[in-house]
Order: sequence, then structure tokens, then C-alpha cells
Amino acid sequence: MHSRLHTPVCDLLGCTYPILLAGMGGPARSGLVAAVTNAGGFGFLGMVRESPELITAEIAQVRAQTDRDFGVNLIPAATKPDLLEAEITACLAARVPVMALFWDLSAPLVKRLRDAGILVVCQVGSAREAEDAQNAGAQILIAQGVEAGGHVRGTIPLNQLLPQVLANADVPVIASGGIANGKAVAAVMAQGAQGAMLGTAFLATDESFSHPYHKQRIVEAKPGETVHTDAFHVNWPRGAFVRVLPNSVTKGEHGDPFAGNKQAIGTEGARTIWLFSTDSPLQSMTGDFEAMALYAGQGAGEITAIVPASQRMEDIVRDAVAALPAAPPAQTTNAPSPASPVCYAKEADDSYMGYASRDELLAFLNELLEAERAGARVTARTSSDATDPAIKTLMREIYRDEAHWCAMLLKWISTLEGEASPKVGAFYEKCMAIADLRARMAFLNRGQGWVARKLREMLPKTRDDAMHADFTAMLKSHEENIARANEALQ
Repeated sequence: MHSRLHTPVCDLLGCTYPILLAGMGGPARSGLVAAVTNAGGFGFLGMVRESPELITAEIAQVRAQTDRDFGVNLIPAATKPDLLEAEITACLAARVPVMALFWDLSAPLVKRLRDAGILVVCQVGSAREAEDAQNAGAQILIAQGVEAGGHVRGTIPLNQLLPQVLANADVPVIASGGIANGKAVAAVMAQGAQGAMLGTAFLATDESFSHPYHKQRIVEAKPGETVHTDAFHVNWPRGAFVRVLPNSVTKGEHGDPFAGNKQAIGTEGARTIWLFSTDSPLQSMTGDFEAMALYAGQGAGEITAIVPASQRMEDIVRDAVAALPAAPPAQTTNAPSPASPVCYAKEADDSYMGYASRDELLAFLNELLEAERAGARVTARTSSDATDPAIKTLMREIYRDEAHWCAMLLKWISTLEGEASPKVGAFYEKCMAIADLRARMAFLNRGQGWVARKLREMLPKTRDDAMHADFTAMLKSHEENIARANEALQ
């Protein structure tokens, strides 16, 4: 586990790495979502225009394969109102933890989802759209550059859009568009993004529900070969551009896409796939795949093989860590030490000397990690809910502290060669069940006090100087935040 790649958004989403699977309609089914999520990323089910029965079944299948959080992606503008309502009802009934929205933002829908306790992610293609989404209550923004595959909202490259969105964002920002490897992930994180969303890279994996024809076309794609076009428009609002691999449609071999003539080119069960439709080839389809929408981002030329999603994730994480700026050297102490305390903690049992053993330390670190994840989520959502500017600022600052301590705890778990818990503490659900913000803050403070007490108990049993210093700093931070929150409550 690479703690250097961990960012605060990981603690909001409950993932290890800030690598998000785009909610591609069709390809991003339960098998792919579970594979990406189990590999440490965060997956979105692509459920645009799907039946509530399929949505319910896919959610259940993800949960059967992982105990980690995941999300569902819906596109209201491309869905008939009655079906959209049925989709939302299914997601609410299944208690989906995170939902992503795209295209023509609906502020009432954002509020409805948030009122149900769902974390809302909005994908945007401009700075204005980002501002509107944040004002509506979006808790994470996806800045999508024109390089993205599939439906593309904006018209400018990611390296121009991302700074514009970051300039006015008070919530985490994820970058999307043409990102297909770890080097590109590191590049957007260096610009200030807290992570990246990838679609094409995961489309060409074993678990993707895309048809093998589509996967192979991704592998064969040359750099810069994709086409930005509005030719694939059936089932979507007019004027919606997509990015695809070149085929007979983009070459004009089928005539005017908007002439109005309907031509069947495939089937999916009893459903007809029409020429110029937004449907991409799936495993459940038959027909003329070459003439369908072969979605691909500009990073398609980087994909050279169809591999398991876990391997793709491993490659992305490894290359991203290698491309990140070098970490500053660790602080050292002048106190003499006969041996490396951390190595000793990994190899021997210190309990006979009154110090915590490696197993005890790992259990403690994971217990606090789950609690800090819960605290990070509570403060992030409370910051968004608050109308008092002072409370909003205080919650935002405490959220940043909580995220920082999550990263510290992960660092020590990694140092001790332990396995980090993927869970969020039960405190989160209890706290968010409190609607009154002042009462919620008071309950949050009790949680902060619990963490402080646990740290005080562990400090005398912590042998390693650097670990002791980190625990001391964490304790001081929590005591200060408890005092600030008490002052605000008074």
C-alpha cells in the first residue's frame, strides 16, 4: 500500500487510492466495479437508462463481492422522467453510499440525495458548471477535459479546465479526460487534483462488460486516433458530443446521422440497437459492432493489452508513485538508539518491556484509522450542510486535519507491513443520523474526545520516537479542535 498516493478524498470515499472507475454506461457493471474497488480504487456502476430491477441486482452483486463502498452513476438528462424516478428510488432503497451525476445538473436532485445521506459527486466540463454544482451541494467535483472518452460535456483540454475548477473549489476535485496510466495520474495530482477518474483504461480489462471487439479496438488504437463527434446521438439530447475511435460512421459511410432514417444494426435481447445510437458494444449484444459507438479517450494509445482490472490498478498505482515528486526526508532525532525501533517493532515482541507489540500497534492504528475516516466524512458533509460561515470554515479545517491523520496512520500501517482496514467507523452513521447541526457537532466532539483518550493511553506504550511524535501531534490537534468546537457551540 502506497500512502504517498493517499489523499483526503480517499477518506471521503473509503478507498485506498484516489483512482476512480468512471461510471461508463454498459461496461461498468458489477464485476468491474468490484474488481477495481477490491484493488483499492473506487468504482461507479454505470446505470444510465437501466431498469430499477437491473440496478438493484447489480448493487447486490457488487456487495456480494466486496465490503467496500462504491457508487452509482446516473445521467438525468438522458433518462425519461419516469425511469429516472424508478432508478433513484432503487438506489435509495439499496442505500447506495455514493452517487455521481452528469449533464444538466438538477439542484433539487442533489438536495434529495444528500438529505438521504448519500455523498454526491458531480462531473463538470467548465468552471461555471463546477461553481453551480458546488452551490447545489456537490461534495466532490469531477473536472472532465475534452480528451475524455464517451460523452464529453466541456470543450477545453483538462490542463486548462483543472486549474479553473480548482481556483474556486471548496470540495475535493478529481481530474478526468485522457488519463490512462500512472504518469498521467501523478501529473494531474501535481496540478492540485486529489485523484483521477479513468474509463478507457478499465474498459480494456477482463472484467469489463464491453464486448471483446471493443476491448481489442482499444488495444489496437494509435496515439491521437480518437474522434470528437456528435454523430452518435440517438437516446441523448441533441448537441451532445462524444469521443470515439474512428469507424465507418465517423468516416461518413452511413450518410447524414440526422436524416431521420432508422436502421437496425444490432440487438440486446428484445431491444434494437439503432445506427447512430449512443450504445457501445456489450457482451450482451449481437450485431454490427464496427458501426457502433466505440468510446475511447485520448489515452487509448497507452493501452496495449487486455488484463485483469487488479493488474491495471497495480500498474497505475506503481507508475503514479514513481512519477510523484520525491517525498521530503523523514525527520530524525538526536537521541541515541541502539537499533531501529520500527524494524524492532516488526521483528520482536516489545510487550515484555511494557511497550505495545507490533500486533497491538496495528490493531490500534486501524481502530483509529476507521474513526478518522468517519470523522473526515462527518466534517466534510457538515461543512457542506452548514449555513453559518464560521461553522462551515471550522468543519472544513477539521476535515483537513482528519484527512491528514488518516494519511499518517496509513503510513505507519505500511511501515509495520500491516494490512490497512478499508472500513469507516460506525460513528459516521450515528453522527449523520443527527439532523441538528449543533447536536451533531457536540456528538462529533465526543468522538474527537474518544480518539484523544485512546492516544493518551497508547503514548506511554509507544517505543519508536517518530511514531511517538506523530501520536503526540495528533493528540494536540484533536485537543485543539475539541476546544475550538466547544467555543463555537457556546
